[in-house]
Amino acid sequence: MNYLRLLPEMISGDISQFNLTIRMIFAAAFIIAQCILMWITGIFFSWLKHKLTMVVNKFVPSLSIKKYRLLDTVQILQGVYLLLRILTWSVIAVQLFITVPLVLSLFEPTQHLAHSLLGYVLSPLQKVFNNIIHYIPNLITIIVFILIAKYTVRTLKFLFKRIETERLVIPGFYPDWAHPTFNILRILIYIFTIAVVYPYLPGADSRVFQGVSVFVGIVVSFGSGPAIGNLVAGLILTYMRPFKLGDRIKIQDVTGFVVEKSPVIIRLKTHKNEYVTFPNSMVLTSSIINYHSSGTEHGLVLYADITFGYYIPWQTVHEILIAAALKTNMVLHEPKPFVFQTALEDFYARYQINAYTKEIDHVPAIYSELFSNIQNGFREANLDMTAAHFRINLPEDRRHI
Repeated sequence: MNYLRLLPEMISGDISQFNLTIRMIFAAAFIIAQCILMWITGIFFSWLKHKLTMVVNKFVPSLSIKKYRLLDTVQILQGVYLLLRILTWSVIAVQLFITVPLVLSLFEPTQHLAHSLLGYVLSPLQKVFNNIIHYIPNLITIIVFILIAKYTVRTLKFLFKRIETERLVIPGFYPDWAHPTFNILRILIYIFTIAVVYPYLPGADSRVFQGVSVFVGIVVSFGSGPAIGNLVAGLILTYMRPFKLGDRIKIQDVTGFVVEKSPVIIRLKTHKNEYVTFPNSMVLTSSIINYHSSGTEHGLVLYADITFGYYIPWQTVHEILIAAALKTNMVLHEPKPFVFQTALEDFYARYQINAYTKEIDHVPAIYSELFSNIQNGFREANLDMTAAHFRINLPEDRRHI
């Protein structure tokens, strides 16, 4: 047998066996290294969980917006733990993604499988990256439109703030119009910006995106009828200026102070600390009495009707009523209170005492004191306030029958 002819084959087999052993050693080392890294990752996230728990318990007892508590400490910690678990498994998944294809690529029979696994992940990532690169011009356009809208709104806010504080005066434009007008313009700018930006959004031409848009439009059109009616009514009331915040007004049978004016509702606070809410559409179709409009300039006229029989001279009734009004706190002495005789009935005359006041916030208390002073005035004059509807005069000889 020619051993020299078999020598190259023997050497080649030894080299292949040696290479396979080296690759198996590398694969085992890499797997062990990744297992150690996963163990370290678990320890690190356990330590991070402990630290975050201490921080949340110490510095974030609850998550609140103004007076509304959204999340307590337990709920916040549950959310933090969920995020940590997601992050832990994400890191482990990345490690496995690196380990498995790399180990498979060390051996010729599994190299195609390694390439396939890499292709399943890298191909979508490559497509996403390419789409992002191609989308950059549209993204820049969207950013430009958003910045223009943002700084336009800021400029309008600055101007209307100066109008509201009367630092900037525009003839015919009232300061209380500034805030609602700014809100209207801001909403219009946002709507215009959305309409301009919409075609540049990713997937704007897809049927799914168009279907969602149609669905949203249908929901808004069916569900916002009354709301839009109230918005329009609120806009009309704003520019009609029938009242402002703090005014004492009467809507239907309710009298109170305006404590809230929104695009949808008007809220009154009565003298009994009751809060009554009216939709703007109802307010627009109702009669509104504003006691502050003339009361703050000339004084609000308070009045009360009194009846007295004709056996009391009208001059006496006038004097007592005027004196009672002048004794009442918060009633103006100038203009002076006055009396109207509003009716002459069959058995009595009807008098009306009128008095001025500028203390609109205290009208019920003023009325109460005025009524008390009227009663005291007639009692001091020994006059009975009960008006008889008839009187029978009997002859002298029949009065004792």
